[in-house]
Amino acid sequence: MSVSASPSTLLHSRRFLPLFVTQFLGALNDNVIKNALVVLLTFHSLLWTTLPPELLANLAAGIFILPFFLFSATAGQMADKYDKARLAQWVKLLEIVIILLTSLGFAWHSIEILLAGLFLLGSHSTFFGPIKYAILPQHLQENELVAGNALIEAGTFIAILLGTLLGGILAAMADPGSKITLCGLTIAVSGYLASRAIPSAPPPDANLRINPHFFQETWQTLQLARSERILFLSVLGISWFWLYGALFLAQFPSYGKSILGGDETVVSLLLLTFTIGISIGSLLCERLSAGQIKPILIRIGAFGLTLFGFDLAWASPAAPLLATPQTISEILQQSANWRILADLLLIGASGGLYIVPLYTLIQQRAPTGRRARLIASNNIYNALFMVVGALSAAVLLGQGMTIAQLFALAAGLNLLVAAFITTIKR
Repeated sequence: MSVSASPSTLLHSRRFLPLFVTQFLGALNDNVIKNALVVLLTFHSLLWTTLPPELLANLAAGIFILPFFLFSATAGQMADKYDKARLAQWVKLLEIVIILLTSLGFAWHSIEILLAGLFLLGSHSTFFGPIKYAILPQHLQENELVAGNALIEAGTFIAILLGTLLGGILAAMADPGSKITLCGLTIAVSGYLASRAIPSAPPPDANLRINPHFFQETWQTLQLARSERILFLSVLGISWFWLYGALFLAQFPSYGKSILGGDETVVSLLLLTFTIGISIGSLLCERLSAGQIKPILIRIGAFGLTLFGFDLAWASPAAPLLATPQTISEILQQSANWRILADLLLIGASGGLYIVPLYTLIQQRAPTGRRARLIASNNIYNALFMVVGALSAAVLLGQGMTIAQLFALAAGLNLLVAAFITTIKR
């Protein structure tokens, strides 16, 4: 049996570290800018527009995810046609330009420019997605892929957490526009410098012709995922996880306020707990896998998502425990809340066990010349599932369903997904 490289070994390797840093900083910047903008539009919307804050927050979320539908197919083609390391550098240069553009939006108080910048940030993530996953099999040995994917997933969620917190802090400062711009520009330049150290990754299909018709290519890319049953099941499994995780994450603000009776800091506690869980699960998956894809870990992860999702719904109080908002320390003094935090931690850990092998499976089973396009197909399905999940949650909550009931419904549906996932064999 081959022995996998440890995460520590990969983090000291030029084959992996520059890519990891580039990906981490990109995810960090996306969330700094996105969350800072959402906070500004929520609490200071009159400075920018007459549109209601609730509409603006959802509009911002929709604008950020729209490029995944429009450009993922093209991004996959480019990653199969060009050197991925060089392509990553161009994408990082684009990020610097985007931050400079958003600085004009802040300076001129132009909501149109800021939303355009958010759309371009989503485009930046869209084009980098196929690069980061398709390049791993070119730089890592097969028995290193699980460790590489575990680190990428753990790093991504930590970046999301830090970016969300930092964005909120910057938005609350005096003259937030200049501070957000300076922070975003620093991160973007650092990401570009990191990308320059990524080793060359020659294209697997340099003769590929880029299809300029976005929608036609998107349809063909979606069909590409159906070319092999195991690949398609893996894509559906990953997409379900993003729906499931995004559904839980989206409820954290309301859950912290309305269910736990906490203040704004409690939302950060929930997000931190979930993120730590994802990181633990991802790294535990690497440890248990020993460099091999083990379908049993996918099944354990799927079962955990259901079990702890149900328990979170069951453990959730029906109303705030106190009339006045509670701080983190007050929340932690109540033993019942430790069960809730444990559930969130274990939901995250189950997600890490579940998703890392599925990403690795796609990388190993996808034909070399079409790997990036298959990953692009996965990104389109991910975005589609997340949008459907968000809209469904909004409708159900609008019809009177409680957050706890929504969690229970998601956990119940996950039972069906878990049964489906059991058919995956390497």
